[in-house]
This record gives sequence, structure tokens and C-alpha cells, in this order.
Amino acid sequence: MRRPKAMMAGARANRPVRVICALAIGLLSLGPEWAVADGSWVASAPPLRVIAGDRETVSDPLSPPVEVPNGSLIREVMWRIRAPVGLTVQARLCQAGDCILLPTARGRSPGLMGLPADQPLRFRFSLRPGQRRAVLVQGLQVIVNYEHKAP
Repeated sequence: MRRPKAMMAGARANRPVRVICALAIGLLSLGPEWAVADGSWVASAPPLRVIAGDRETVSDPLSPPVEVPNGSLIREVMWRIRAPVGLTVQARLCQAGDCILLPTARGRSPGLMGLPADQPLRFRFSLRPGQRRAVLVQGLQVIVNYEHKAP
């Protein structure tokens, strides 16, 4: 038996509504621990000249905007840096005394998970062993994804 065209058009029009309702019911069934306000922030720092291997060159603070709620926690960080081809540096991303090693010029890591998202981060660079030539590191950028659990 064939459906009239008007009924088929109505069924297609209701499909997005049914999908959204199913997704909403699925999310509600996860429980109150999933009631978080997630967000992200982006910050950049000016270029740095890295000149030594035995002491680190530290970036300006990469600060979150004032809108990040107190009590927000880092879920994941993403970074991007640029150095001249063939010249590499050892890089870390830090908040206070907690740091993660950045093995590549761009990437993502949950390594700072659980630290306050409303506090600044800093890049720390040093020359690799044996490298004598200074390196200009540019394009310093971080994206912080965070969560804020409702009180």
C-alpha cells in the first residue's frame, strides 16, 4: 500500500524533531553528574627568542577571559607553536608547577586535566641538546576546554 505524498512529506518533516527528542531523552538519562556548563577559551602570546638549553625561556601569561566561572576545571588543552624548519625546541605548557611536555608543534592533551581553568598558562622553551643557534618561536596559541559543574 502506498502512502499519499502529503503523508510522506509530513513524516520527513517530523524526522528532525524525533531525532532531537531522542537525543534529549538520551542525555537526560545520563543523570545529574552530566549537568555541566562546558566552555573553552583561546589565548595567544607574542613571539619568543629561545637562546639557551640550560635555562628556559618563558612566555607571557596566556590568560583566560574573566567570563570563565570560578571552579571551572581544565578538561583538555590544545596548542600551536611555530619554529623555523629544521630548528626545534623543547617545549612545555605549564600552570604554576604543573607542566606537560609538548612533543609536537601542535597537538592536544588531557595532561592538565583537573587544574583550574580560570588561571593562566605559560609556554616554557629551551634549546635541544647540542643546538647552539637561537630559535624564534612564533604563533604561540592555546585553547583550553573546560567544564564547570553546577553547585
